[in-house]
Amino acid sequence: MDVRTTDYTQRRGEIETYFDRTAAATWARLTSDAPVGRIRATVRAGRDRMRATLLAALGDDLRGQRVLDAGCGTGALALEAARRGAVVLAIDLSPTLVQLARERTASDPAAARIHFRSGDMLDPALGHFDHVVAMDSLIHYEADDAVRVLSRLAERTRQGMAFTFAPRTPALAAMHAVGRLFPRGDRSPAIVPVAEAELLRRLRTEPAFAGWRCAGNVRVASGFYTSQALHWVR
Repeated sequence: MDVRTTDYTQRRGEIETYFDRTAAATWARLTSDAPVGRIRATVRAGRDRMRATLLAALGDDLRGQRVLDAGCGTGALALEAARRGAVVLAIDLSPTLVQLARERTASDPAAARIHFRSGDMLDPALGHFDHVVAMDSLIHYEADDAVRVLSRLAERTRQGMAFTFAPRTPALAAMHAVGRLFPRGDRSPAIVPVAEAELLRRLRTEPAFAGWRCAGNVRVASGFYTSQALHWVR
């Protein structure tokens, strides 16, 4: 199944440009301990809760497990998975954020179990994994492309996948409208909200997910951050 449609490729390029050039400094600050404004503080808190939610889905003991952190950003989730014993391949479209992730994790002994790369999460050369985690790395894609990406990842995953989507809610739509007031250089490519029931239906009927089941469904809402996590297991 080929997800490299014109729309998908164009969208991926927009995302890479945003995180690697347009707003790399903004995201570096958001994911640090540096003071931020009230709105971004709610986003930071929400992301922290979501990261903890996804890590809980993986479990506390990951010794002997190979984990793909698809869209690793500045490396916080990858580092915690490595601390739990996993060998982590952490990949992101942005070389700038990947380099920052290397720098932020370098002093931790667990970082020896993390292999950072910049590139496409669907690269077959990455191999197979016990678990795949994708935190807010699919929320900018149309539902068709997101499902195709998940299907491709499922084909190379032995145990489970924990990933997020932007739920389609009136509150989230209103927040996105307000978000358009932010300076353009600080704004990410538009998030694509997805109806929960429709996404679940699509995944349950997708051939690549035959033999899989939904083992967790958690929504995190924190001010201007709203995201929903699904955990699917074989």
